Amino acid sequence: MTIRAVVKGVGHYLPERVVPNSEFEATLATSDEWIRTRSGIERRHFAAEGETTSDMAHLAAVNALDNAGLSVEDIDAIILATSTPDLTFPSVATMVQGKLGMTHGFAFDVQAVCAGFVFALSTANAMILSGQARRILVIGAETFSRIMDWTDRSTCVLFGDGAGALVLAAEEGTGAVSDRGVLSCDLNSDGRYREMLYVDGGVSTTGDSGKLRMQGNQLFRQAVEKLASTAETALAKIGLTGQDVDWIVPHQANLRIIAATAARVDVPMERVVVTLQDHGNTSAASIPLALSVGHQRGQIKTGDLLVVEAIGGGLAWGAAVLRW
Repeated sequence: MTIRAVVKGVGHYLPERVVPNSEFEATLATSDEWIRTRSGIERRHFAAEGETTSDMAHLAAVNALDNAGLSVEDIDAIILATSTPDLTFPSVATMVQGKLGMTHGFAFDVQAVCAGFVFALSTANAMILSGQARRILVIGAETFSRIMDWTDRSTCVLFGDGAGALVLAAEEGTGAVSDRGVLSCDLNSDGRYREMLYVDGGVSTTGDSGKLRMQGNQLFRQAVEKLASTAETALAKIGLTGQDVDWIVPHQANLRIIAATAARVDVPMERVVVTLQDHGNTSAASIPLALSVGHQRGQIKTGDLLVVEAIGGGLAWGAAVLRW
C-alpha cells in the first residue's frame, strides 16, 4: 500500500486595501509603466492597520477547510510558512490554532522566506507519509508591507500581503505517477548567497525587525537557473519531464523570471498560473494564493499534474510535483 498526501481543499485571503502602481508615483521616482515593465506587477494588497499575519492565515485556513468540507476537528496539525510573524514568538501557527479553536494536535512555523511554502509542503508530506499526522493545514502568510523601506523604489513596489492555505490528507494510492497527491519534492539552500536577499535587522543583531534589502540583478540570474533546475529534478525523480506538466504554479516574484523558468522547463506560458499582476510578491503566500485562485478560475482541475517551485532568501529554493 502506498500513502499519498492529497490536496482536499484550498483557500486564500487578501486584505481589502488594493494599492495600484500609480499610488507610488506621488512619493517615488517611478511610474506604473516602469513597475509593469520590470516586474509584471499592476497592483497589490496591503494589510490594514492592526491586521496581522495570523489574522490573514486564519481566514485562509477557514476558507480551505470550507472548500475541503472539513472542520477543525478533522485536522491533526498546522504547518505555517512565514517570514513576517506577528511576534518573535510564539509561532504564527499556534496563533492560528487558537483562532480556529483547535485544542488538539500540534502547530509550528517554517521559515524559508519566499520558498517557505514549498518547504512547509514537503514537511507536511513527510509527516503524512510517516504516519505522524493524517490531515494537515499547510499555510503561507505574509505582511511584507511591514518590512519595506518606502524610499527604495527597487523593492517597495514589488511586495504585497496575503495568505493561502491547503488541506493535505492521507489517502491510499497505487504507487504510480497517476496517483493524486504529492509525488516528489526537491529542497535546496546555499548560505553563500545571503547578501542577495535579506532583512537588515533581527533579535540578536539590531533588536528590531529591520527592512528588506535585495540585489535584484544578481538574484534574477540565480533564480532562473535554480528554479529550472529544481523543477527538472523534482520531475526526474518520478520519471517525468516538462512535457507531462499541466500547470506550473510558480512563486510570483517577477514575470520575466516566471517566463524564463517555464521556457527552460519546456512548459509554455499558457500552462503557467500567473497571479503576480494582482498580488505582487507575497513571499511564502504566493504559491498557495496562486493555487487557490487558479482553482477558482477553473484552470486547475482534478487529475492535473502540477509543479510548484520557489526561491527565497538564504538562498533557499525547491519544487514539488503533485497531482491535483
